[in-house]
Amino acid sequence: MRPNRLRRSVPACALLLGLMAGAAVAQGQAVMADTFASTMRSAMARMDDAMMAPASGDADRDFAAMMIPHHQGAVEMAEAELRFGHDPVLRRLAQGIIVEQRQEIAVMSQALAALPTITPGMPNMPMHKDH
Repeated sequence: MRPNRLRRSVPACALLLGLMAGAAVAQGQAVMADTFASTMRSAMARMDDAMMAPASGDADRDFAAMMIPHHQGAVEMAEAELRFGHDPVLRRLAQGIIVEQRQEIAVMSQALAALPTITPGMPNMPMHKDH
């Protein structure tokens, strides 16, 4: 290859490589956004499905049964923020959400387990587990 031709080819190759690198970065950002978006959609779908459990007729039981998946959805969304987010304030908030919501899930799960058993066909007439 002649020196003049080589001098013309180097800038062209550099431009082409720069364009390819830019396209790769843009695609990477799109993939990241899709992955974050799909993570959030999945969390919302699981939360919504779990919250739609049939009502028992007992306000305490139904409250806990609906709030546990609601809190679990918040945990999953906060985990997505930690995985994909960059803002330090939002990342710190997400960490707090995870800790607090998990603690509340534990409290509600224990309370739900301690509630008296519901007699089928007789809403609001719980029977104690000991009987």
